[in-house]
Amino acid sequence: MSGSYVLLQFGSDLFNHRFEDLESRPAFTVTTVDQQVNLIVHIAREAAWSQQHPEIMGPSNSYLYFGPSKAPGYLVYGNGPEVAMVNHLRHKKDASTSRYFTAQNGKELKWKVFPQKMECLDGRSTVATWELSQPEDVFSARLTIKHSGLTMVTEILTTLSLNRIALDLDWKL
Repeated sequence: MSGSYVLLQFGSDLFNHRFEDLESRPAFTVTTVDQQVNLIVHIAREAAWSQQHPEIMGPSNSYLYFGPSKAPGYLVYGNGPEVAMVNHLRHKKDASTSRYFTAQNGKELKWKVFPQKMECLDGRSTVATWELSQPEDVFSARLTIKHSGLTMVTEILTTLSLNRIALDLDWKL
């Protein structure tokens, strides 16, 4: 049992990229499912990776359903209920770049957003860190997930994607 797990992100398209572990096993894929009317993005945890970690819990996938012109819509974990995207992008102070979400287990987590990285915290403990790569790297970014984050890893990946999309699309929340 390791203290943390590293996933490398390949691709910089916010709506189509993948994560692999250091042994090149597919861990997650982010793909555009439909964009005929409104954009739908699927985030899937891959069996090749999750089978290596029996402590992983929670849904194996999520869907992001965008509104018209890629406006915030709603998300769904597995076969669960619809949750408004803005509920996973809450902020408590107007000047703060931190974004809060409530995990399915009821815990409130926070993404601290910086120009080159993002950190997901459960209280004062960092559960995941996403950092852009260096120019010489063959991957686009590195996601480090602490062991305690495995119980909600799909939620971490979903809210990471959602925060990155919200920043890129300049959603005023």
